[in-house]
Order: sequence, then structure tokens, then C-alpha cells
Amino acid sequence: MSYISTTTRRRGRRTSTTLATVGLALTLGGCSLGGTTPGEETAETPSGDASRPAETGPVVVATHESWALPDELLARFTEETGYRVDVQAAGDAGALTNKLVLTKGSPIADVAYGVDNTFASRAVSEGVFADHEPADQPASADELELPDEAGAAALTPVDYGDVCVNVDDVWFREKGIEPPRTLADLTERTYQDLLVTPGATTSSPGLAFLLATIAEYGEDGWQQYWEELMANGTRVTSGWTDAYTVDFTAGGGGGDRPIVVSYASSPPFTIPEGKRRPTTSALLDTCYRQVEYAGVLQGASNPEGAKAFVDFLQSQEVQAALPDNMYVFPVDDSVELPEVWARWAKTPQDPLLVDPATVADRRDDWLTTWGEITTR
Repeated sequence: MSYISTTTRRRGRRTSTTLATVGLALTLGGCSLGGTTPGEETAETPSGDASRPAETGPVVVATHESWALPDELLARFTEETGYRVDVQAAGDAGALTNKLVLTKGSPIADVAYGVDNTFASRAVSEGVFADHEPADQPASADELELPDEAGAAALTPVDYGDVCVNVDDVWFREKGIEPPRTLADLTERTYQDLLVTPGATTSSPGLAFLLATIAEYGEDGWQQYWEELMANGTRVTSGWTDAYTVDFTAGGGGGDRPIVVSYASSPPFTIPEGKRRPTTSALLDTCYRQVEYAGVLQGASNPEGAKAFVDFLQSQEVQAALPDNMYVFPVDDSVELPEVWARWAKTPQDPLLVDPATVADRRDDWLTTWGEITTR
């Protein structure tokens, strides 16, 4: 489901000719992974290959803790553009956004990846990003752009995922308890002390879950819902990693909570070795659509390298690597998904959404109220 009006898209001018040319170049294996190169001239490398651009200074990439692109892809980017990549993780997406805002004017990196549609308007309104629009954006990515007023010219969509409640099916089966199906179910006594969620003030999936409850219950009802959720023993952690890998019973850390806020794409990664089915499932009636963006930081030391890296993130090589490495869906819908994703990573037909402009206007008030409720 798209929440962006066609009248607000800036990059809808892509042509089929451009896409066909890009596809042909990729097929021949000779594509450039960066849309902007350091210069026209090349310098001979130690191996004597004069076709490679001269290696230049690094592109510093600020990202979230879930960054996991293969090193060989980053090496390919360097080979094709001459820019080395220095990745700096800065916590969850919420923490990343906070850090970018606090250091605007003296940025911690050249480019940022991982700011999503729940936090993007804050970063854009604070002037964190410079405008940059990739020349060869996949047409399918247009559907996931921000509105013009929310930062379409500054932020480039890279991937998306649906934040959903996940359940440990094995745990529920062994306990003889029917798992929850809806947001309303989570407040029932049957599920007391069973849910863990990342915090909304420090985590992008946590904020997405809060927005899902606002979309479901409205301005007049979400506070009461959270009162009931907390009274039912909900645990709040600082980020997704703690919630999923430490507290969730199926997260590998020996946790004690069989219900967790995670992603619709999480179940395929719980298929035991030698088995064919996941041990967990996502509740598709609880999902909020989350889109992650990349952008050139205002005042970057290496703006040309930053632009090249943003373009690189939309290349088919990177897009194809996203599911297995970052657990997210590519914005390029021409990329073939892994077989296990095609079967088990289901997406909701009608995800819960809140208009980005409303999020920008009301986010701080919502977070203040949420914090009061969850810390009583």
C-alpha cells in the first residue's frame, strides 16, 4: 500500500529506456556502482590496471547497528569509483537520527543510511541532509519516496520492511496456548508478561509499533491501549537487538518473552538447519510499513563520494544482497527475492500507516505521552 500521492513524487520521470540500459549494463557485468565518479581521469594501480579510477579519500557512512552489507560489495564500490568506505555504526535508527541532528553543521560522516519514514521528517526539518537525486532510481522506488515537503529531494529510498508483532509458534504450541492475532489480543490476560518491544524514543521499530497503535486506535484511543498494554506486563527495551536477540524466546539468547515487535521478514531466519518451516510467524494485522533512506549530509567532507554511495545503494547488486544480509525488502522490485523469502516473508496487503506530515507535527507530543505511560 502506498502512502505517497503521485503528485508529490519528484523522481517519477524515469523512462523505460534508462531502466533497460541499466539492466543491460548489469547483465554484461560492466556497470558502474557509483553514479558520480571522482573524475574523468584514471590512474594506474599497483597491479597495472589503468582502467580503475585512482583511489581517493574515504566515504564515511553513518548507519545503524543492523548494517550488514558484505565486504566484497564495498570492495566492488571502491574498485569501480575509487572511494574507500568507512562504516560508522551509531546505534538504532532513532539514535542515529538524534546523533545526526546534534552534529549538524559538523557532520559525523559524509552520508547516512538507515533514517526511516518515522524519523526522516525530523532530520530533514533540521537541515541535516543536502539535496541529491540519483539519476537511475528504479521506477518501483518512486512509490516509497517521501512527499516533497517531507524531504523527497534529500532522502533516497533504499529498502523497506513491515514492523509487525512476531510470535514464537513453538513456545505457544508446547504451552498449549493459542497465540495472539491482533493488537487487541495483546492486552488480554492470557498474554500477560509475554510481550517485549523496543522503545519508541530510541528505536525505529519501536516508534513504528507506536504509530501502528495510533493508526489502529486513533488520537483518542491509543493512550488507553498503551495503559492496558503496560498493565499487562509489556517489557520495553532500548532497541531491536535487545528485544529480539536477548528477550525473545526464539531469538537465540534464551529469552523469556515469546511475543516480540520485529519485522514481517524475520520468520525466514528462524528456520532450523535441516528443516523447511520457520519456528516463528508475523502477525500481519499488526504491521506498520517502514522505509529506510540514505542521504548526503550537509557539510560533508566528501560530498561527491557520498552521492556515489547513495547511488550505489540502489544498484542491483546491493538491492539483491539486502534480504539475506539486512533482512529487508529491496525497493527495486525487479530484483528476485531469495526462495525462502518468496515463501515465508509475507507482507501485509494493507499495512497500518500514519501520514508523514502528521507524524512530523505530532511525533514529539506522542513520544512525550508514550514515555510518561511506559515509565510509570
